[in-house]
Amino acid sequence: MTDIAIEVEPGEVGLDAGRLERIDAHFRRFVDDGRLPGWLLAVSRHGRVAHLSTHGHANREAGLPVEADTLFRIYSMTKPITSVAAMVLYEEGAFELKDQVKWYLPAFGSTRVFRSGSSTKPVTEPVTEPMRIWHLLTHTAGLTYGFNYVHPVDALYRQAGFELGAPKGMDLAEACDRWAALPLVFQPGTSWNYSVATDVLGRLIEVVSGQSLDEFLHDRILGPLGMDDTGFFVDDAHQGRLAELYLPAAERKCAPAGRLGAVPGSLPALLSGGGGLVSTAGDYHRFCRMLLGRGELDGTRLLGPRTHAYMVRNHLPGGVDLEAYGQSTFAETSFDGVGFGLGFSVVDDPAAVKVVGSAGEYGWGGAASTAFWVDPADDMIVMFFTQLLPSSTYAIRPQLRQLVQQAVVG
Repeated sequence: MTDIAIEVEPGEVGLDAGRLERIDAHFRRFVDDGRLPGWLLAVSRHGRVAHLSTHGHANREAGLPVEADTLFRIYSMTKPITSVAAMVLYEEGAFELKDQVKWYLPAFGSTRVFRSGSSTKPVTEPVTEPMRIWHLLTHTAGLTYGFNYVHPVDALYRQAGFELGAPKGMDLAEACDRWAALPLVFQPGTSWNYSVATDVLGRLIEVVSGQSLDEFLHDRILGPLGMDDTGFFVDDAHQGRLAELYLPAAERKCAPAGRLGAVPGSLPALLSGGGGLVSTAGDYHRFCRMLLGRGELDGTRLLGPRTHAYMVRNHLPGGVDLEAYGQSTFAETSFDGVGFGLGFSVVDDPAAVKVVGSAGEYGWGGAASTAFWVDPADDMIVMFFTQLLPSSTYAIRPQLRQLVQQAVVG
């Protein structure tokens, strides 16, 4: 078990303790009025945790409080981990970023692109620009999610059984074959759309490495970093540490999600590199510290510094931001001034974002309202864990950002 605890007084690392309390006071109200079940917040600077707070319940109905070792569904905070795993292979020469996906996953050789029509009568056209590995890392491949509810292809994903998961018993290889048989939303490389791209990347990792995704992540990422509580399932011995998943209910309250929040007790058939991991604050903090260390933590190097720097720069063509380049999404905030790298959102222009921050901040969040970011300019890591689905319910992330930034005084 990877513990997380306060390691330094806030003032020693340029944070104001009284101003940090403003964050806790703000989000305590979310629990006290029923909007959130509970939460955990961690702020670290110069590699040491200066603020760690919890409020509310991991399981409200059972009366179980949020603890430092609570297990959370991190959903899309899985994506940066899978992206780092892919780049570990890239550094070994296993593929090039411009390689065509179909060279490794042949089913994508016959994928077509939606041109017009509806989900019942789609009109498609051939791919004019091959789907490439860098498209998967940047969500510019033309793939989508069934839960997007924006494009006719989203409905085709739902009809195929891909709304909040996959058909029962389907493995990752079969899921990729099914996705390859559905139309793309756009020609690869011409726009940005949040999608199953990182799941396809996970399958590519399997093909290239010769290992299942869980084995590769354990051997090359989670094990070396000591992330012993992170995985695709929670066994019986640790189910009591797993937070309940909640959904919005009437009068700005939240209610248990029931079976929707079920986490398998053994390895599932489909290993989702885009959203399948469960983790703890302590584990994810080690991953973030590795990122802040430019690919290295405690003498263990996963990535070279240049590879890390390359991942956390904006890779959208022309250096545009997501607001200009992306499809309309479910996010609770706009993406003005925010680009996308190889697995992370990247702040290019804090003035355009209209939330105080630093150029070069990178991070992402999960569907159950979890979030993290790494700020190299301020040598800071921020993580927020809760379990409310979807993340667009409240403006948690921009409020968290502004509250954290006002506490940085030195």
